Amino acid sequence: MPYVDGFVTPVPTANRGAYLQHAEYAAPVIKEHGALSVVECWGDDVPEGKATSFPMAVKREPGETVVFSWITWPSKAARDEGWKKIMADPRMQPDALAAPFDGKRLIYGGFEVLMQQ
Repeated sequence: MPYVDGFVTPVPTANRGAYLQHAEYAAPVIKEHGALSVVECWGDDVPEGKATSFPMAVKREPGETVVFSWITWPSKAARDEGWKKIMADPRMQPDALAAPFDGKRLIYGGFEVLMQQ
């Protein structure tokens, strides 16, 4: 069964182009190390909540947009091995790939797929 890494982060709206460039740079490297797909989604209809919401979860500030992304892997074992290789890849080091967002407010996690149609 596939395995999914999910990410939610706030990105300065003015950095949309830089974020896309960052994602387009990283995606082929991630896929080279075993990912099946990389999906990046720019928030379009992401309302503020009263108890919980994406904006609240990432502490979105004025002038920021919430981004929702995921990476699909063939399995958790492939994901674990892939991330080891990605983190060691010189193309993915901070000096080679500066993030156009505040990584301290990035939320991420790995998920076992329960159902897929």
